[in-house]
Amino acid sequence: MFRLDHKIALVTGAGSGIGKEIALLYARQGAHVIVADIREEAAAQSVTEIVAQGGKAQPLALDVSNEEHVRTTFAQVSQEHGRFDILVNNAGISHVGNILETSLDDWERVMSVNARGVFLCSKYAVTQMVAQNPQGGILVNIASTAGMIAIDRRFPYGASKGAVMSMTRSIAIDFVKQGIRANAICPGTVHTPFVEGYLERNFADRKDEVRKELDERQPLGRMGRPEEIASAALYLASDEAAFVTGSMLVIDGGWTAK
Repeated sequence: MFRLDHKIALVTGAGSGIGKEIALLYARQGAHVIVADIREEAAAQSVTEIVAQGGKAQPLALDVSNEEHVRTTFAQVSQEHGRFDILVNNAGISHVGNILETSLDDWERVMSVNARGVFLCSKYAVTQMVAQNPQGGILVNIASTAGMIAIDRRFPYGASKGAVMSMTRSIAIDFVKQGIRANAICPGTVHTPFVEGYLERNFADRKDEVRKELDERQPLGRMGRPEEIASAALYLASDEAAFVTGSMLVIDGGWTAK
C-alpha cells in the first residue's frame, strides 16, 4: 500500500524539516524525487541521504517566487522524465507580528514565498499535468492551522496559509475532469529546524520555556513530528487517496478541536 513506484515527484523546501521527510518517504515508496530548495547545499544533502537509503533523487536549486525560474524548471522536469506526477508545495517562511508590527516589506516577503510560490509552482505543474498523456497529477500543499484560526502575532503568515487553502480548493474543482487531485495538509506546530530557529531568534533567553508552551498548546501535549506530516503527504499522493480532492487534512494534536 501507499506505493509511488515510477512516479516523478517534486518537493519544494525539501532541504530540511517537513519537506525533507516527505522527500525521504516518497523515495522509500518508489518515487523519483526532485528535491527542490532555495538552498542548493541543503537540497544536495537530502539527496545524499535518499541515495544512501537506495532511493532515486536529484537536487534542484529553486526560488519558488521567481516565475521564469519556476516555469522553465517545471518544463525541464517534465521533458527530462516524460511526466510530472506529484508536486508538494512545502516551501514557506514566517513573520512574528500583528498587523501594526508588520511592514509592507514583511508582508510581501511572506506572501512572495507562501502564496506567490504556491501559485507559481501549482500553475506550472498543472500546465504540465494537463498537457501530458495521460493527463493528471497530484498536488499536496502544506498549509497550516494558522489559515483556519487566529494565532497571536502571525498576521501575514495566517493570511498566506489561508490563501494556500483557497488555492487548493479552486484547483481541485477546476481541474477534476483532467485527473488532477489537489489537497492541503494543515499542521499544528511541528518540531522542525524552522521552529528551533524561531525560538533562537525571538526567545534566546527562554527557549526551553517557550518550547514547553508550544508543546502544551496541543491537547496531546507535544508538537508534531515532521515524519507524521510526511505520512499524511504520502497518503494524499497515493492511489489509496483516489477519492480525496479539495480536502484540508488537519494534523494538530487536537489544537483546533478545542
